[in-house]
Amino acid sequence: MSRKKLDELGVSAFCESMAMMIQAGVATDEAISLLQSERELGSGVLEQGLQVMKTQVDQGYGLAAAMKESGIFPDYALQMTEAGESSGRLEDTLFRLAAYYKDQKTIAEKLHNAITYPAAMLTLIIAVLAVLLVLVLPAFRDVYNNLTGSLAASSYSYVRWAYGFCWFALILMLLLAVGLIVGLLMWKNGKRDAVERFLSRNRTCSEILQNMGMFRFTSALSTFLASGDMQDDAVLKSLPMTACKPVEEKLKRCIRRMEEGHSIAQAAYDEELFEPIYGRMLLAGERSGNMENVLNRLTGLLEENCGNLVERLIGTIDPLLSGVLMVTVGLSLLSVMLPLIGMMNAIG
Repeated sequence: MSRKKLDELGVSAFCESMAMMIQAGVATDEAISLLQSERELGSGVLEQGLQVMKTQVDQGYGLAAAMKESGIFPDYALQMTEAGESSGRLEDTLFRLAAYYKDQKTIAEKLHNAITYPAAMLTLIIAVLAVLLVLVLPAFRDVYNNLTGSLAASSYSYVRWAYGFCWFALILMLLLAVGLIVGLLMWKNGKRDAVERFLSRNRTCSEILQNMGMFRFTSALSTFLASGDMQDDAVLKSLPMTACKPVEEKLKRCIRRMEEGHSIAQAAYDEELFEPIYGRMLLAGERSGNMENVLNRLTGLLEENCGNLVERLIGTIDPLLSGVLMVTVGLSLLSVMLPLIGMMNAIG
């Protein structure tokens, strides 16, 4: 069994291809064979997985069991495919999975850009400060020492302030860079909760995390409901998909209300799981028997809101880091140029 998983786009492409072929009346084993012929059986993750899947379906196993045996699909995709098979809505479930993983990839790329840009700016600022401290400021200091005999006792002590400011800025940027690296390592090594607690102190970061959690929940809930699950089961299965503690706490309160006899729409509205306008949309959708379409609409709105929040965060970080760079360089150069200006005025 392959240990390496398909990425989001790979899962999305597979699910969409299978859904289209099933929609066209192609049997599962034939659909997998067609995908094999299209991939020309190389040594990639999907190619190896398709070989295992073909063997499994030839032995009489279903698509979900074959996907599980291949070991290349995430648990969520396996759960949803199994639910779609058992409910007889496999085609619709696969289309929803394709859209879900495509949306996940889009949000992941936006978050990656939100981290990459500050990291690049921090690297640039650190490099510029290092050049100032190692090459530029020492050159001016040596010149002024030769002209005045002692920089510390001269009127050119501005240079000392430039040194102090550059060192302060460099240490601050290094601390930020180390914090970013440590945060990424903690995120990847299973300490995501600690990172989320720290990020939640910032309002924009907290909104991004909660919106992402709600996006994952509504997408999963919509797919489970479309697969034929009852509301209670669908909510319970969707709960682990949120990966966000504040959202999970709200959902647990909603589940307790549902155990008292309330519907998911009413429980979500009472516990303010969504913003009021979204909560009313869900209530209206439930009362009109159009809840799945409303959930799909909410999923799209939450994805769009996540993107807007990420762009707003980048828009805040961009001028802040650019300002630090310009102020640091400007003040440093001004500090070393003031003595030169004074000398030129004295000579002139």
